Amino acid sequence: MQMGEGVEWGLHCCVTLGWLKDEGPVSIRRLAAWFDLPQEYLKKRLQALTRAGILASTPGARGGFSLAKPPEHITMMDVVTALEGPAEAFRCVEIRQRGAGAEGGQFRRPCGISTAMRRAELAWRRELAGQTIADLMAGAAPSGERTRRNYARLRG
Repeated sequence: MQMGEGVEWGLHCCVTLGWLKDEGPVSIRRLAAWFDLPQEYLKKRLQALTRAGILASTPGARGGFSLAKPPEHITMMDVVTALEGPAEAFRCVEIRQRGAGAEGGQFRRPCGISTAMRRAELAWRRELAGQTIADLMAGAAPSGERTRRNYARLRG
């Protein structure tokens, strides 16, 4: 399974916006510069997070993006789903029931490969659903302090 780089970007932006929640909306220009990312591509990722209700977008000269809800209510799975979609990573099409290998066979139970892959994906989804933006922020508290300090210096 491979996710697009937009997932990393979205998660980092959510954590950063969580640390900067008292600063008001952060402009797309500032976020793109903060991470040295292409502004238009980042904007598309953040717009997807806004449509999903994870971020709020404020228009205007002093506008930008902020978290739409508390960081403890946003899971990593929320961000992944908003950016990558809800489709399962593995889709079994039951090829064992086609071709010469299927002749004379009766397939009453689900494919063992499909069952194992589904179990693995559910574990992955559970793990991401159990981790919030607040958890990520707490796990990197020194980065949060540095972010707030550097952001204040840039605004200064």
